[in-house]
Amino acid sequence: MKNQPTIVWFRQDLRLDDNPALLAAIERGGPVIPVYIWSPREESRWSPGGAGRWWLHHSLVALDKQLRRIGSHLVVRKGNTLTNIKELVRETGANAVFWNRCYEPDVMKRDRRIENALEKPGMVVRAFNGSLLYEPWNILNKQGKPFRVFTAFWKTCLSLDEPEKPCSPPSSLPAVKKRLKSLLPKDLVLLPRLDWAAGIRSTWKVDEQFAREQLSAFIKEHLSEYQSDRDRPDLMGTSRMSPYLHWGQISPRRIWYMIAQKIKNKRGTKFRSSAHAYLRQLGWREFAYHLLYHYPHTTERPLYEAFSNFPWARNMRALRAWQRGRTGYPMVDAGMRELWHTGWMHNRVRMIVASFLVKHLLIPWQEGAKWFWDTLVDADLANNTLGWQWSAGCGADAAPYFRIFNPVTQGYKFDPEGDYVRQWIPEIGKLPNKLIHEPWTADSASLADAGVKLGRTYPRPIIDHADARERALAAYQRIKKN
Repeated sequence: MKNQPTIVWFRQDLRLDDNPALLAAIERGGPVIPVYIWSPREESRWSPGGAGRWWLHHSLVALDKQLRRIGSHLVVRKGNTLTNIKELVRETGANAVFWNRCYEPDVMKRDRRIENALEKPGMVVRAFNGSLLYEPWNILNKQGKPFRVFTAFWKTCLSLDEPEKPCSPPSSLPAVKKRLKSLLPKDLVLLPRLDWAAGIRSTWKVDEQFAREQLSAFIKEHLSEYQSDRDRPDLMGTSRMSPYLHWGQISPRRIWYMIAQKIKNKRGTKFRSSAHAYLRQLGWREFAYHLLYHYPHTTERPLYEAFSNFPWARNMRALRAWQRGRTGYPMVDAGMRELWHTGWMHNRVRMIVASFLVKHLLIPWQEGAKWFWDTLVDADLANNTLGWQWSAGCGADAAPYFRIFNPVTQGYKFDPEGDYVRQWIPEIGKLPNKLIHEPWTADSASLADAGVKLGRTYPRPIIDHADARERALAAYQRIKKN
């Protein structure tokens, strides 16, 4: 029947701009039913963590407001996804169900089951790419196999046609006349019962329009310095688009073309070099999804199986100190405190704290991945898995086993004035720059002048760097021999 309703199932594409599933539904000509279904049990252990749930709640509120501005609203339900979609089909007479793909292994299996169950005569079921520049199964090496090295992967991507241009948001959306039952976002109980999210609330604005505005401001004010500033957590050198990308307030295609347009219109080698460096970060995101799709076991197990026998330590006291930002290494502790307060951490600092956990403390990378999953507002299974396996040396294009970040030298290099450390560890803020990243080397007079009492107001290092390095190298040598 012509002009029957189309159900658009929203997941990690919580926007109107450049939403292929939504656009295709509008083009069919009938009413469109936007729906979000909360079904964490269907996503195995990787349903959103605490910080992610906070972001999701506010994303649903924002999306519903946007839909109401154009004559529609978001239908919110919870429980079994297939059951809810079938109920909507019966209630509305819809003969089409569209969605944008997710790439998490368990979710892809679930989606295939739903697709098979819905595909019957008279019913149109379609999935679209709304989250990536390229589908992960389309990028293969000359042998027809997936890549394990980023440089070769990204070179292949750049040899292809540019990504499809983003589509514009709709100005109106035809709605069904029938009133549909719907929960409110608050009914999903995504927000914490004990309010620990004050810092996250003060840091982020969860809104599609704000994401675009923030990216525009970054391009105008900071992009030309990106290549030199991106590793400096004390500077505004990054765009902070990661949570908006993960939850879908902005699409990678929109980012690509906003940057690419500036490259075409603006002269200057420095700007163009920085812009290409920024696009390369989108490439790393693509690479993470490429690996997740082709090697789904890596969410739990190392890509290189030899690391399954790595002699990890089981030290809950050290793990807890790391989680709380109480290791005694200021650059590590600043990052962990930033994470707890804001739900986010600068990428350079993520590498430093991850290296410290897996190489200084020899704690399994899976423990770090779980902590990040629960505390990051941008917790993304593909990127989280790639990052932790890279740090541990057991994944694709991984950091060499002998690359063990020294948190002191990393601090002096990337936070030379100590501004980042002072922001998150004010109890040592009065130490001079030459001591800010290694307060245990200060003499008693310097500590007294700064009001620092090691072991009381700020902890001593929980492990010596030189000893930790020797221990880690010995452990990695054992794996190398095997």
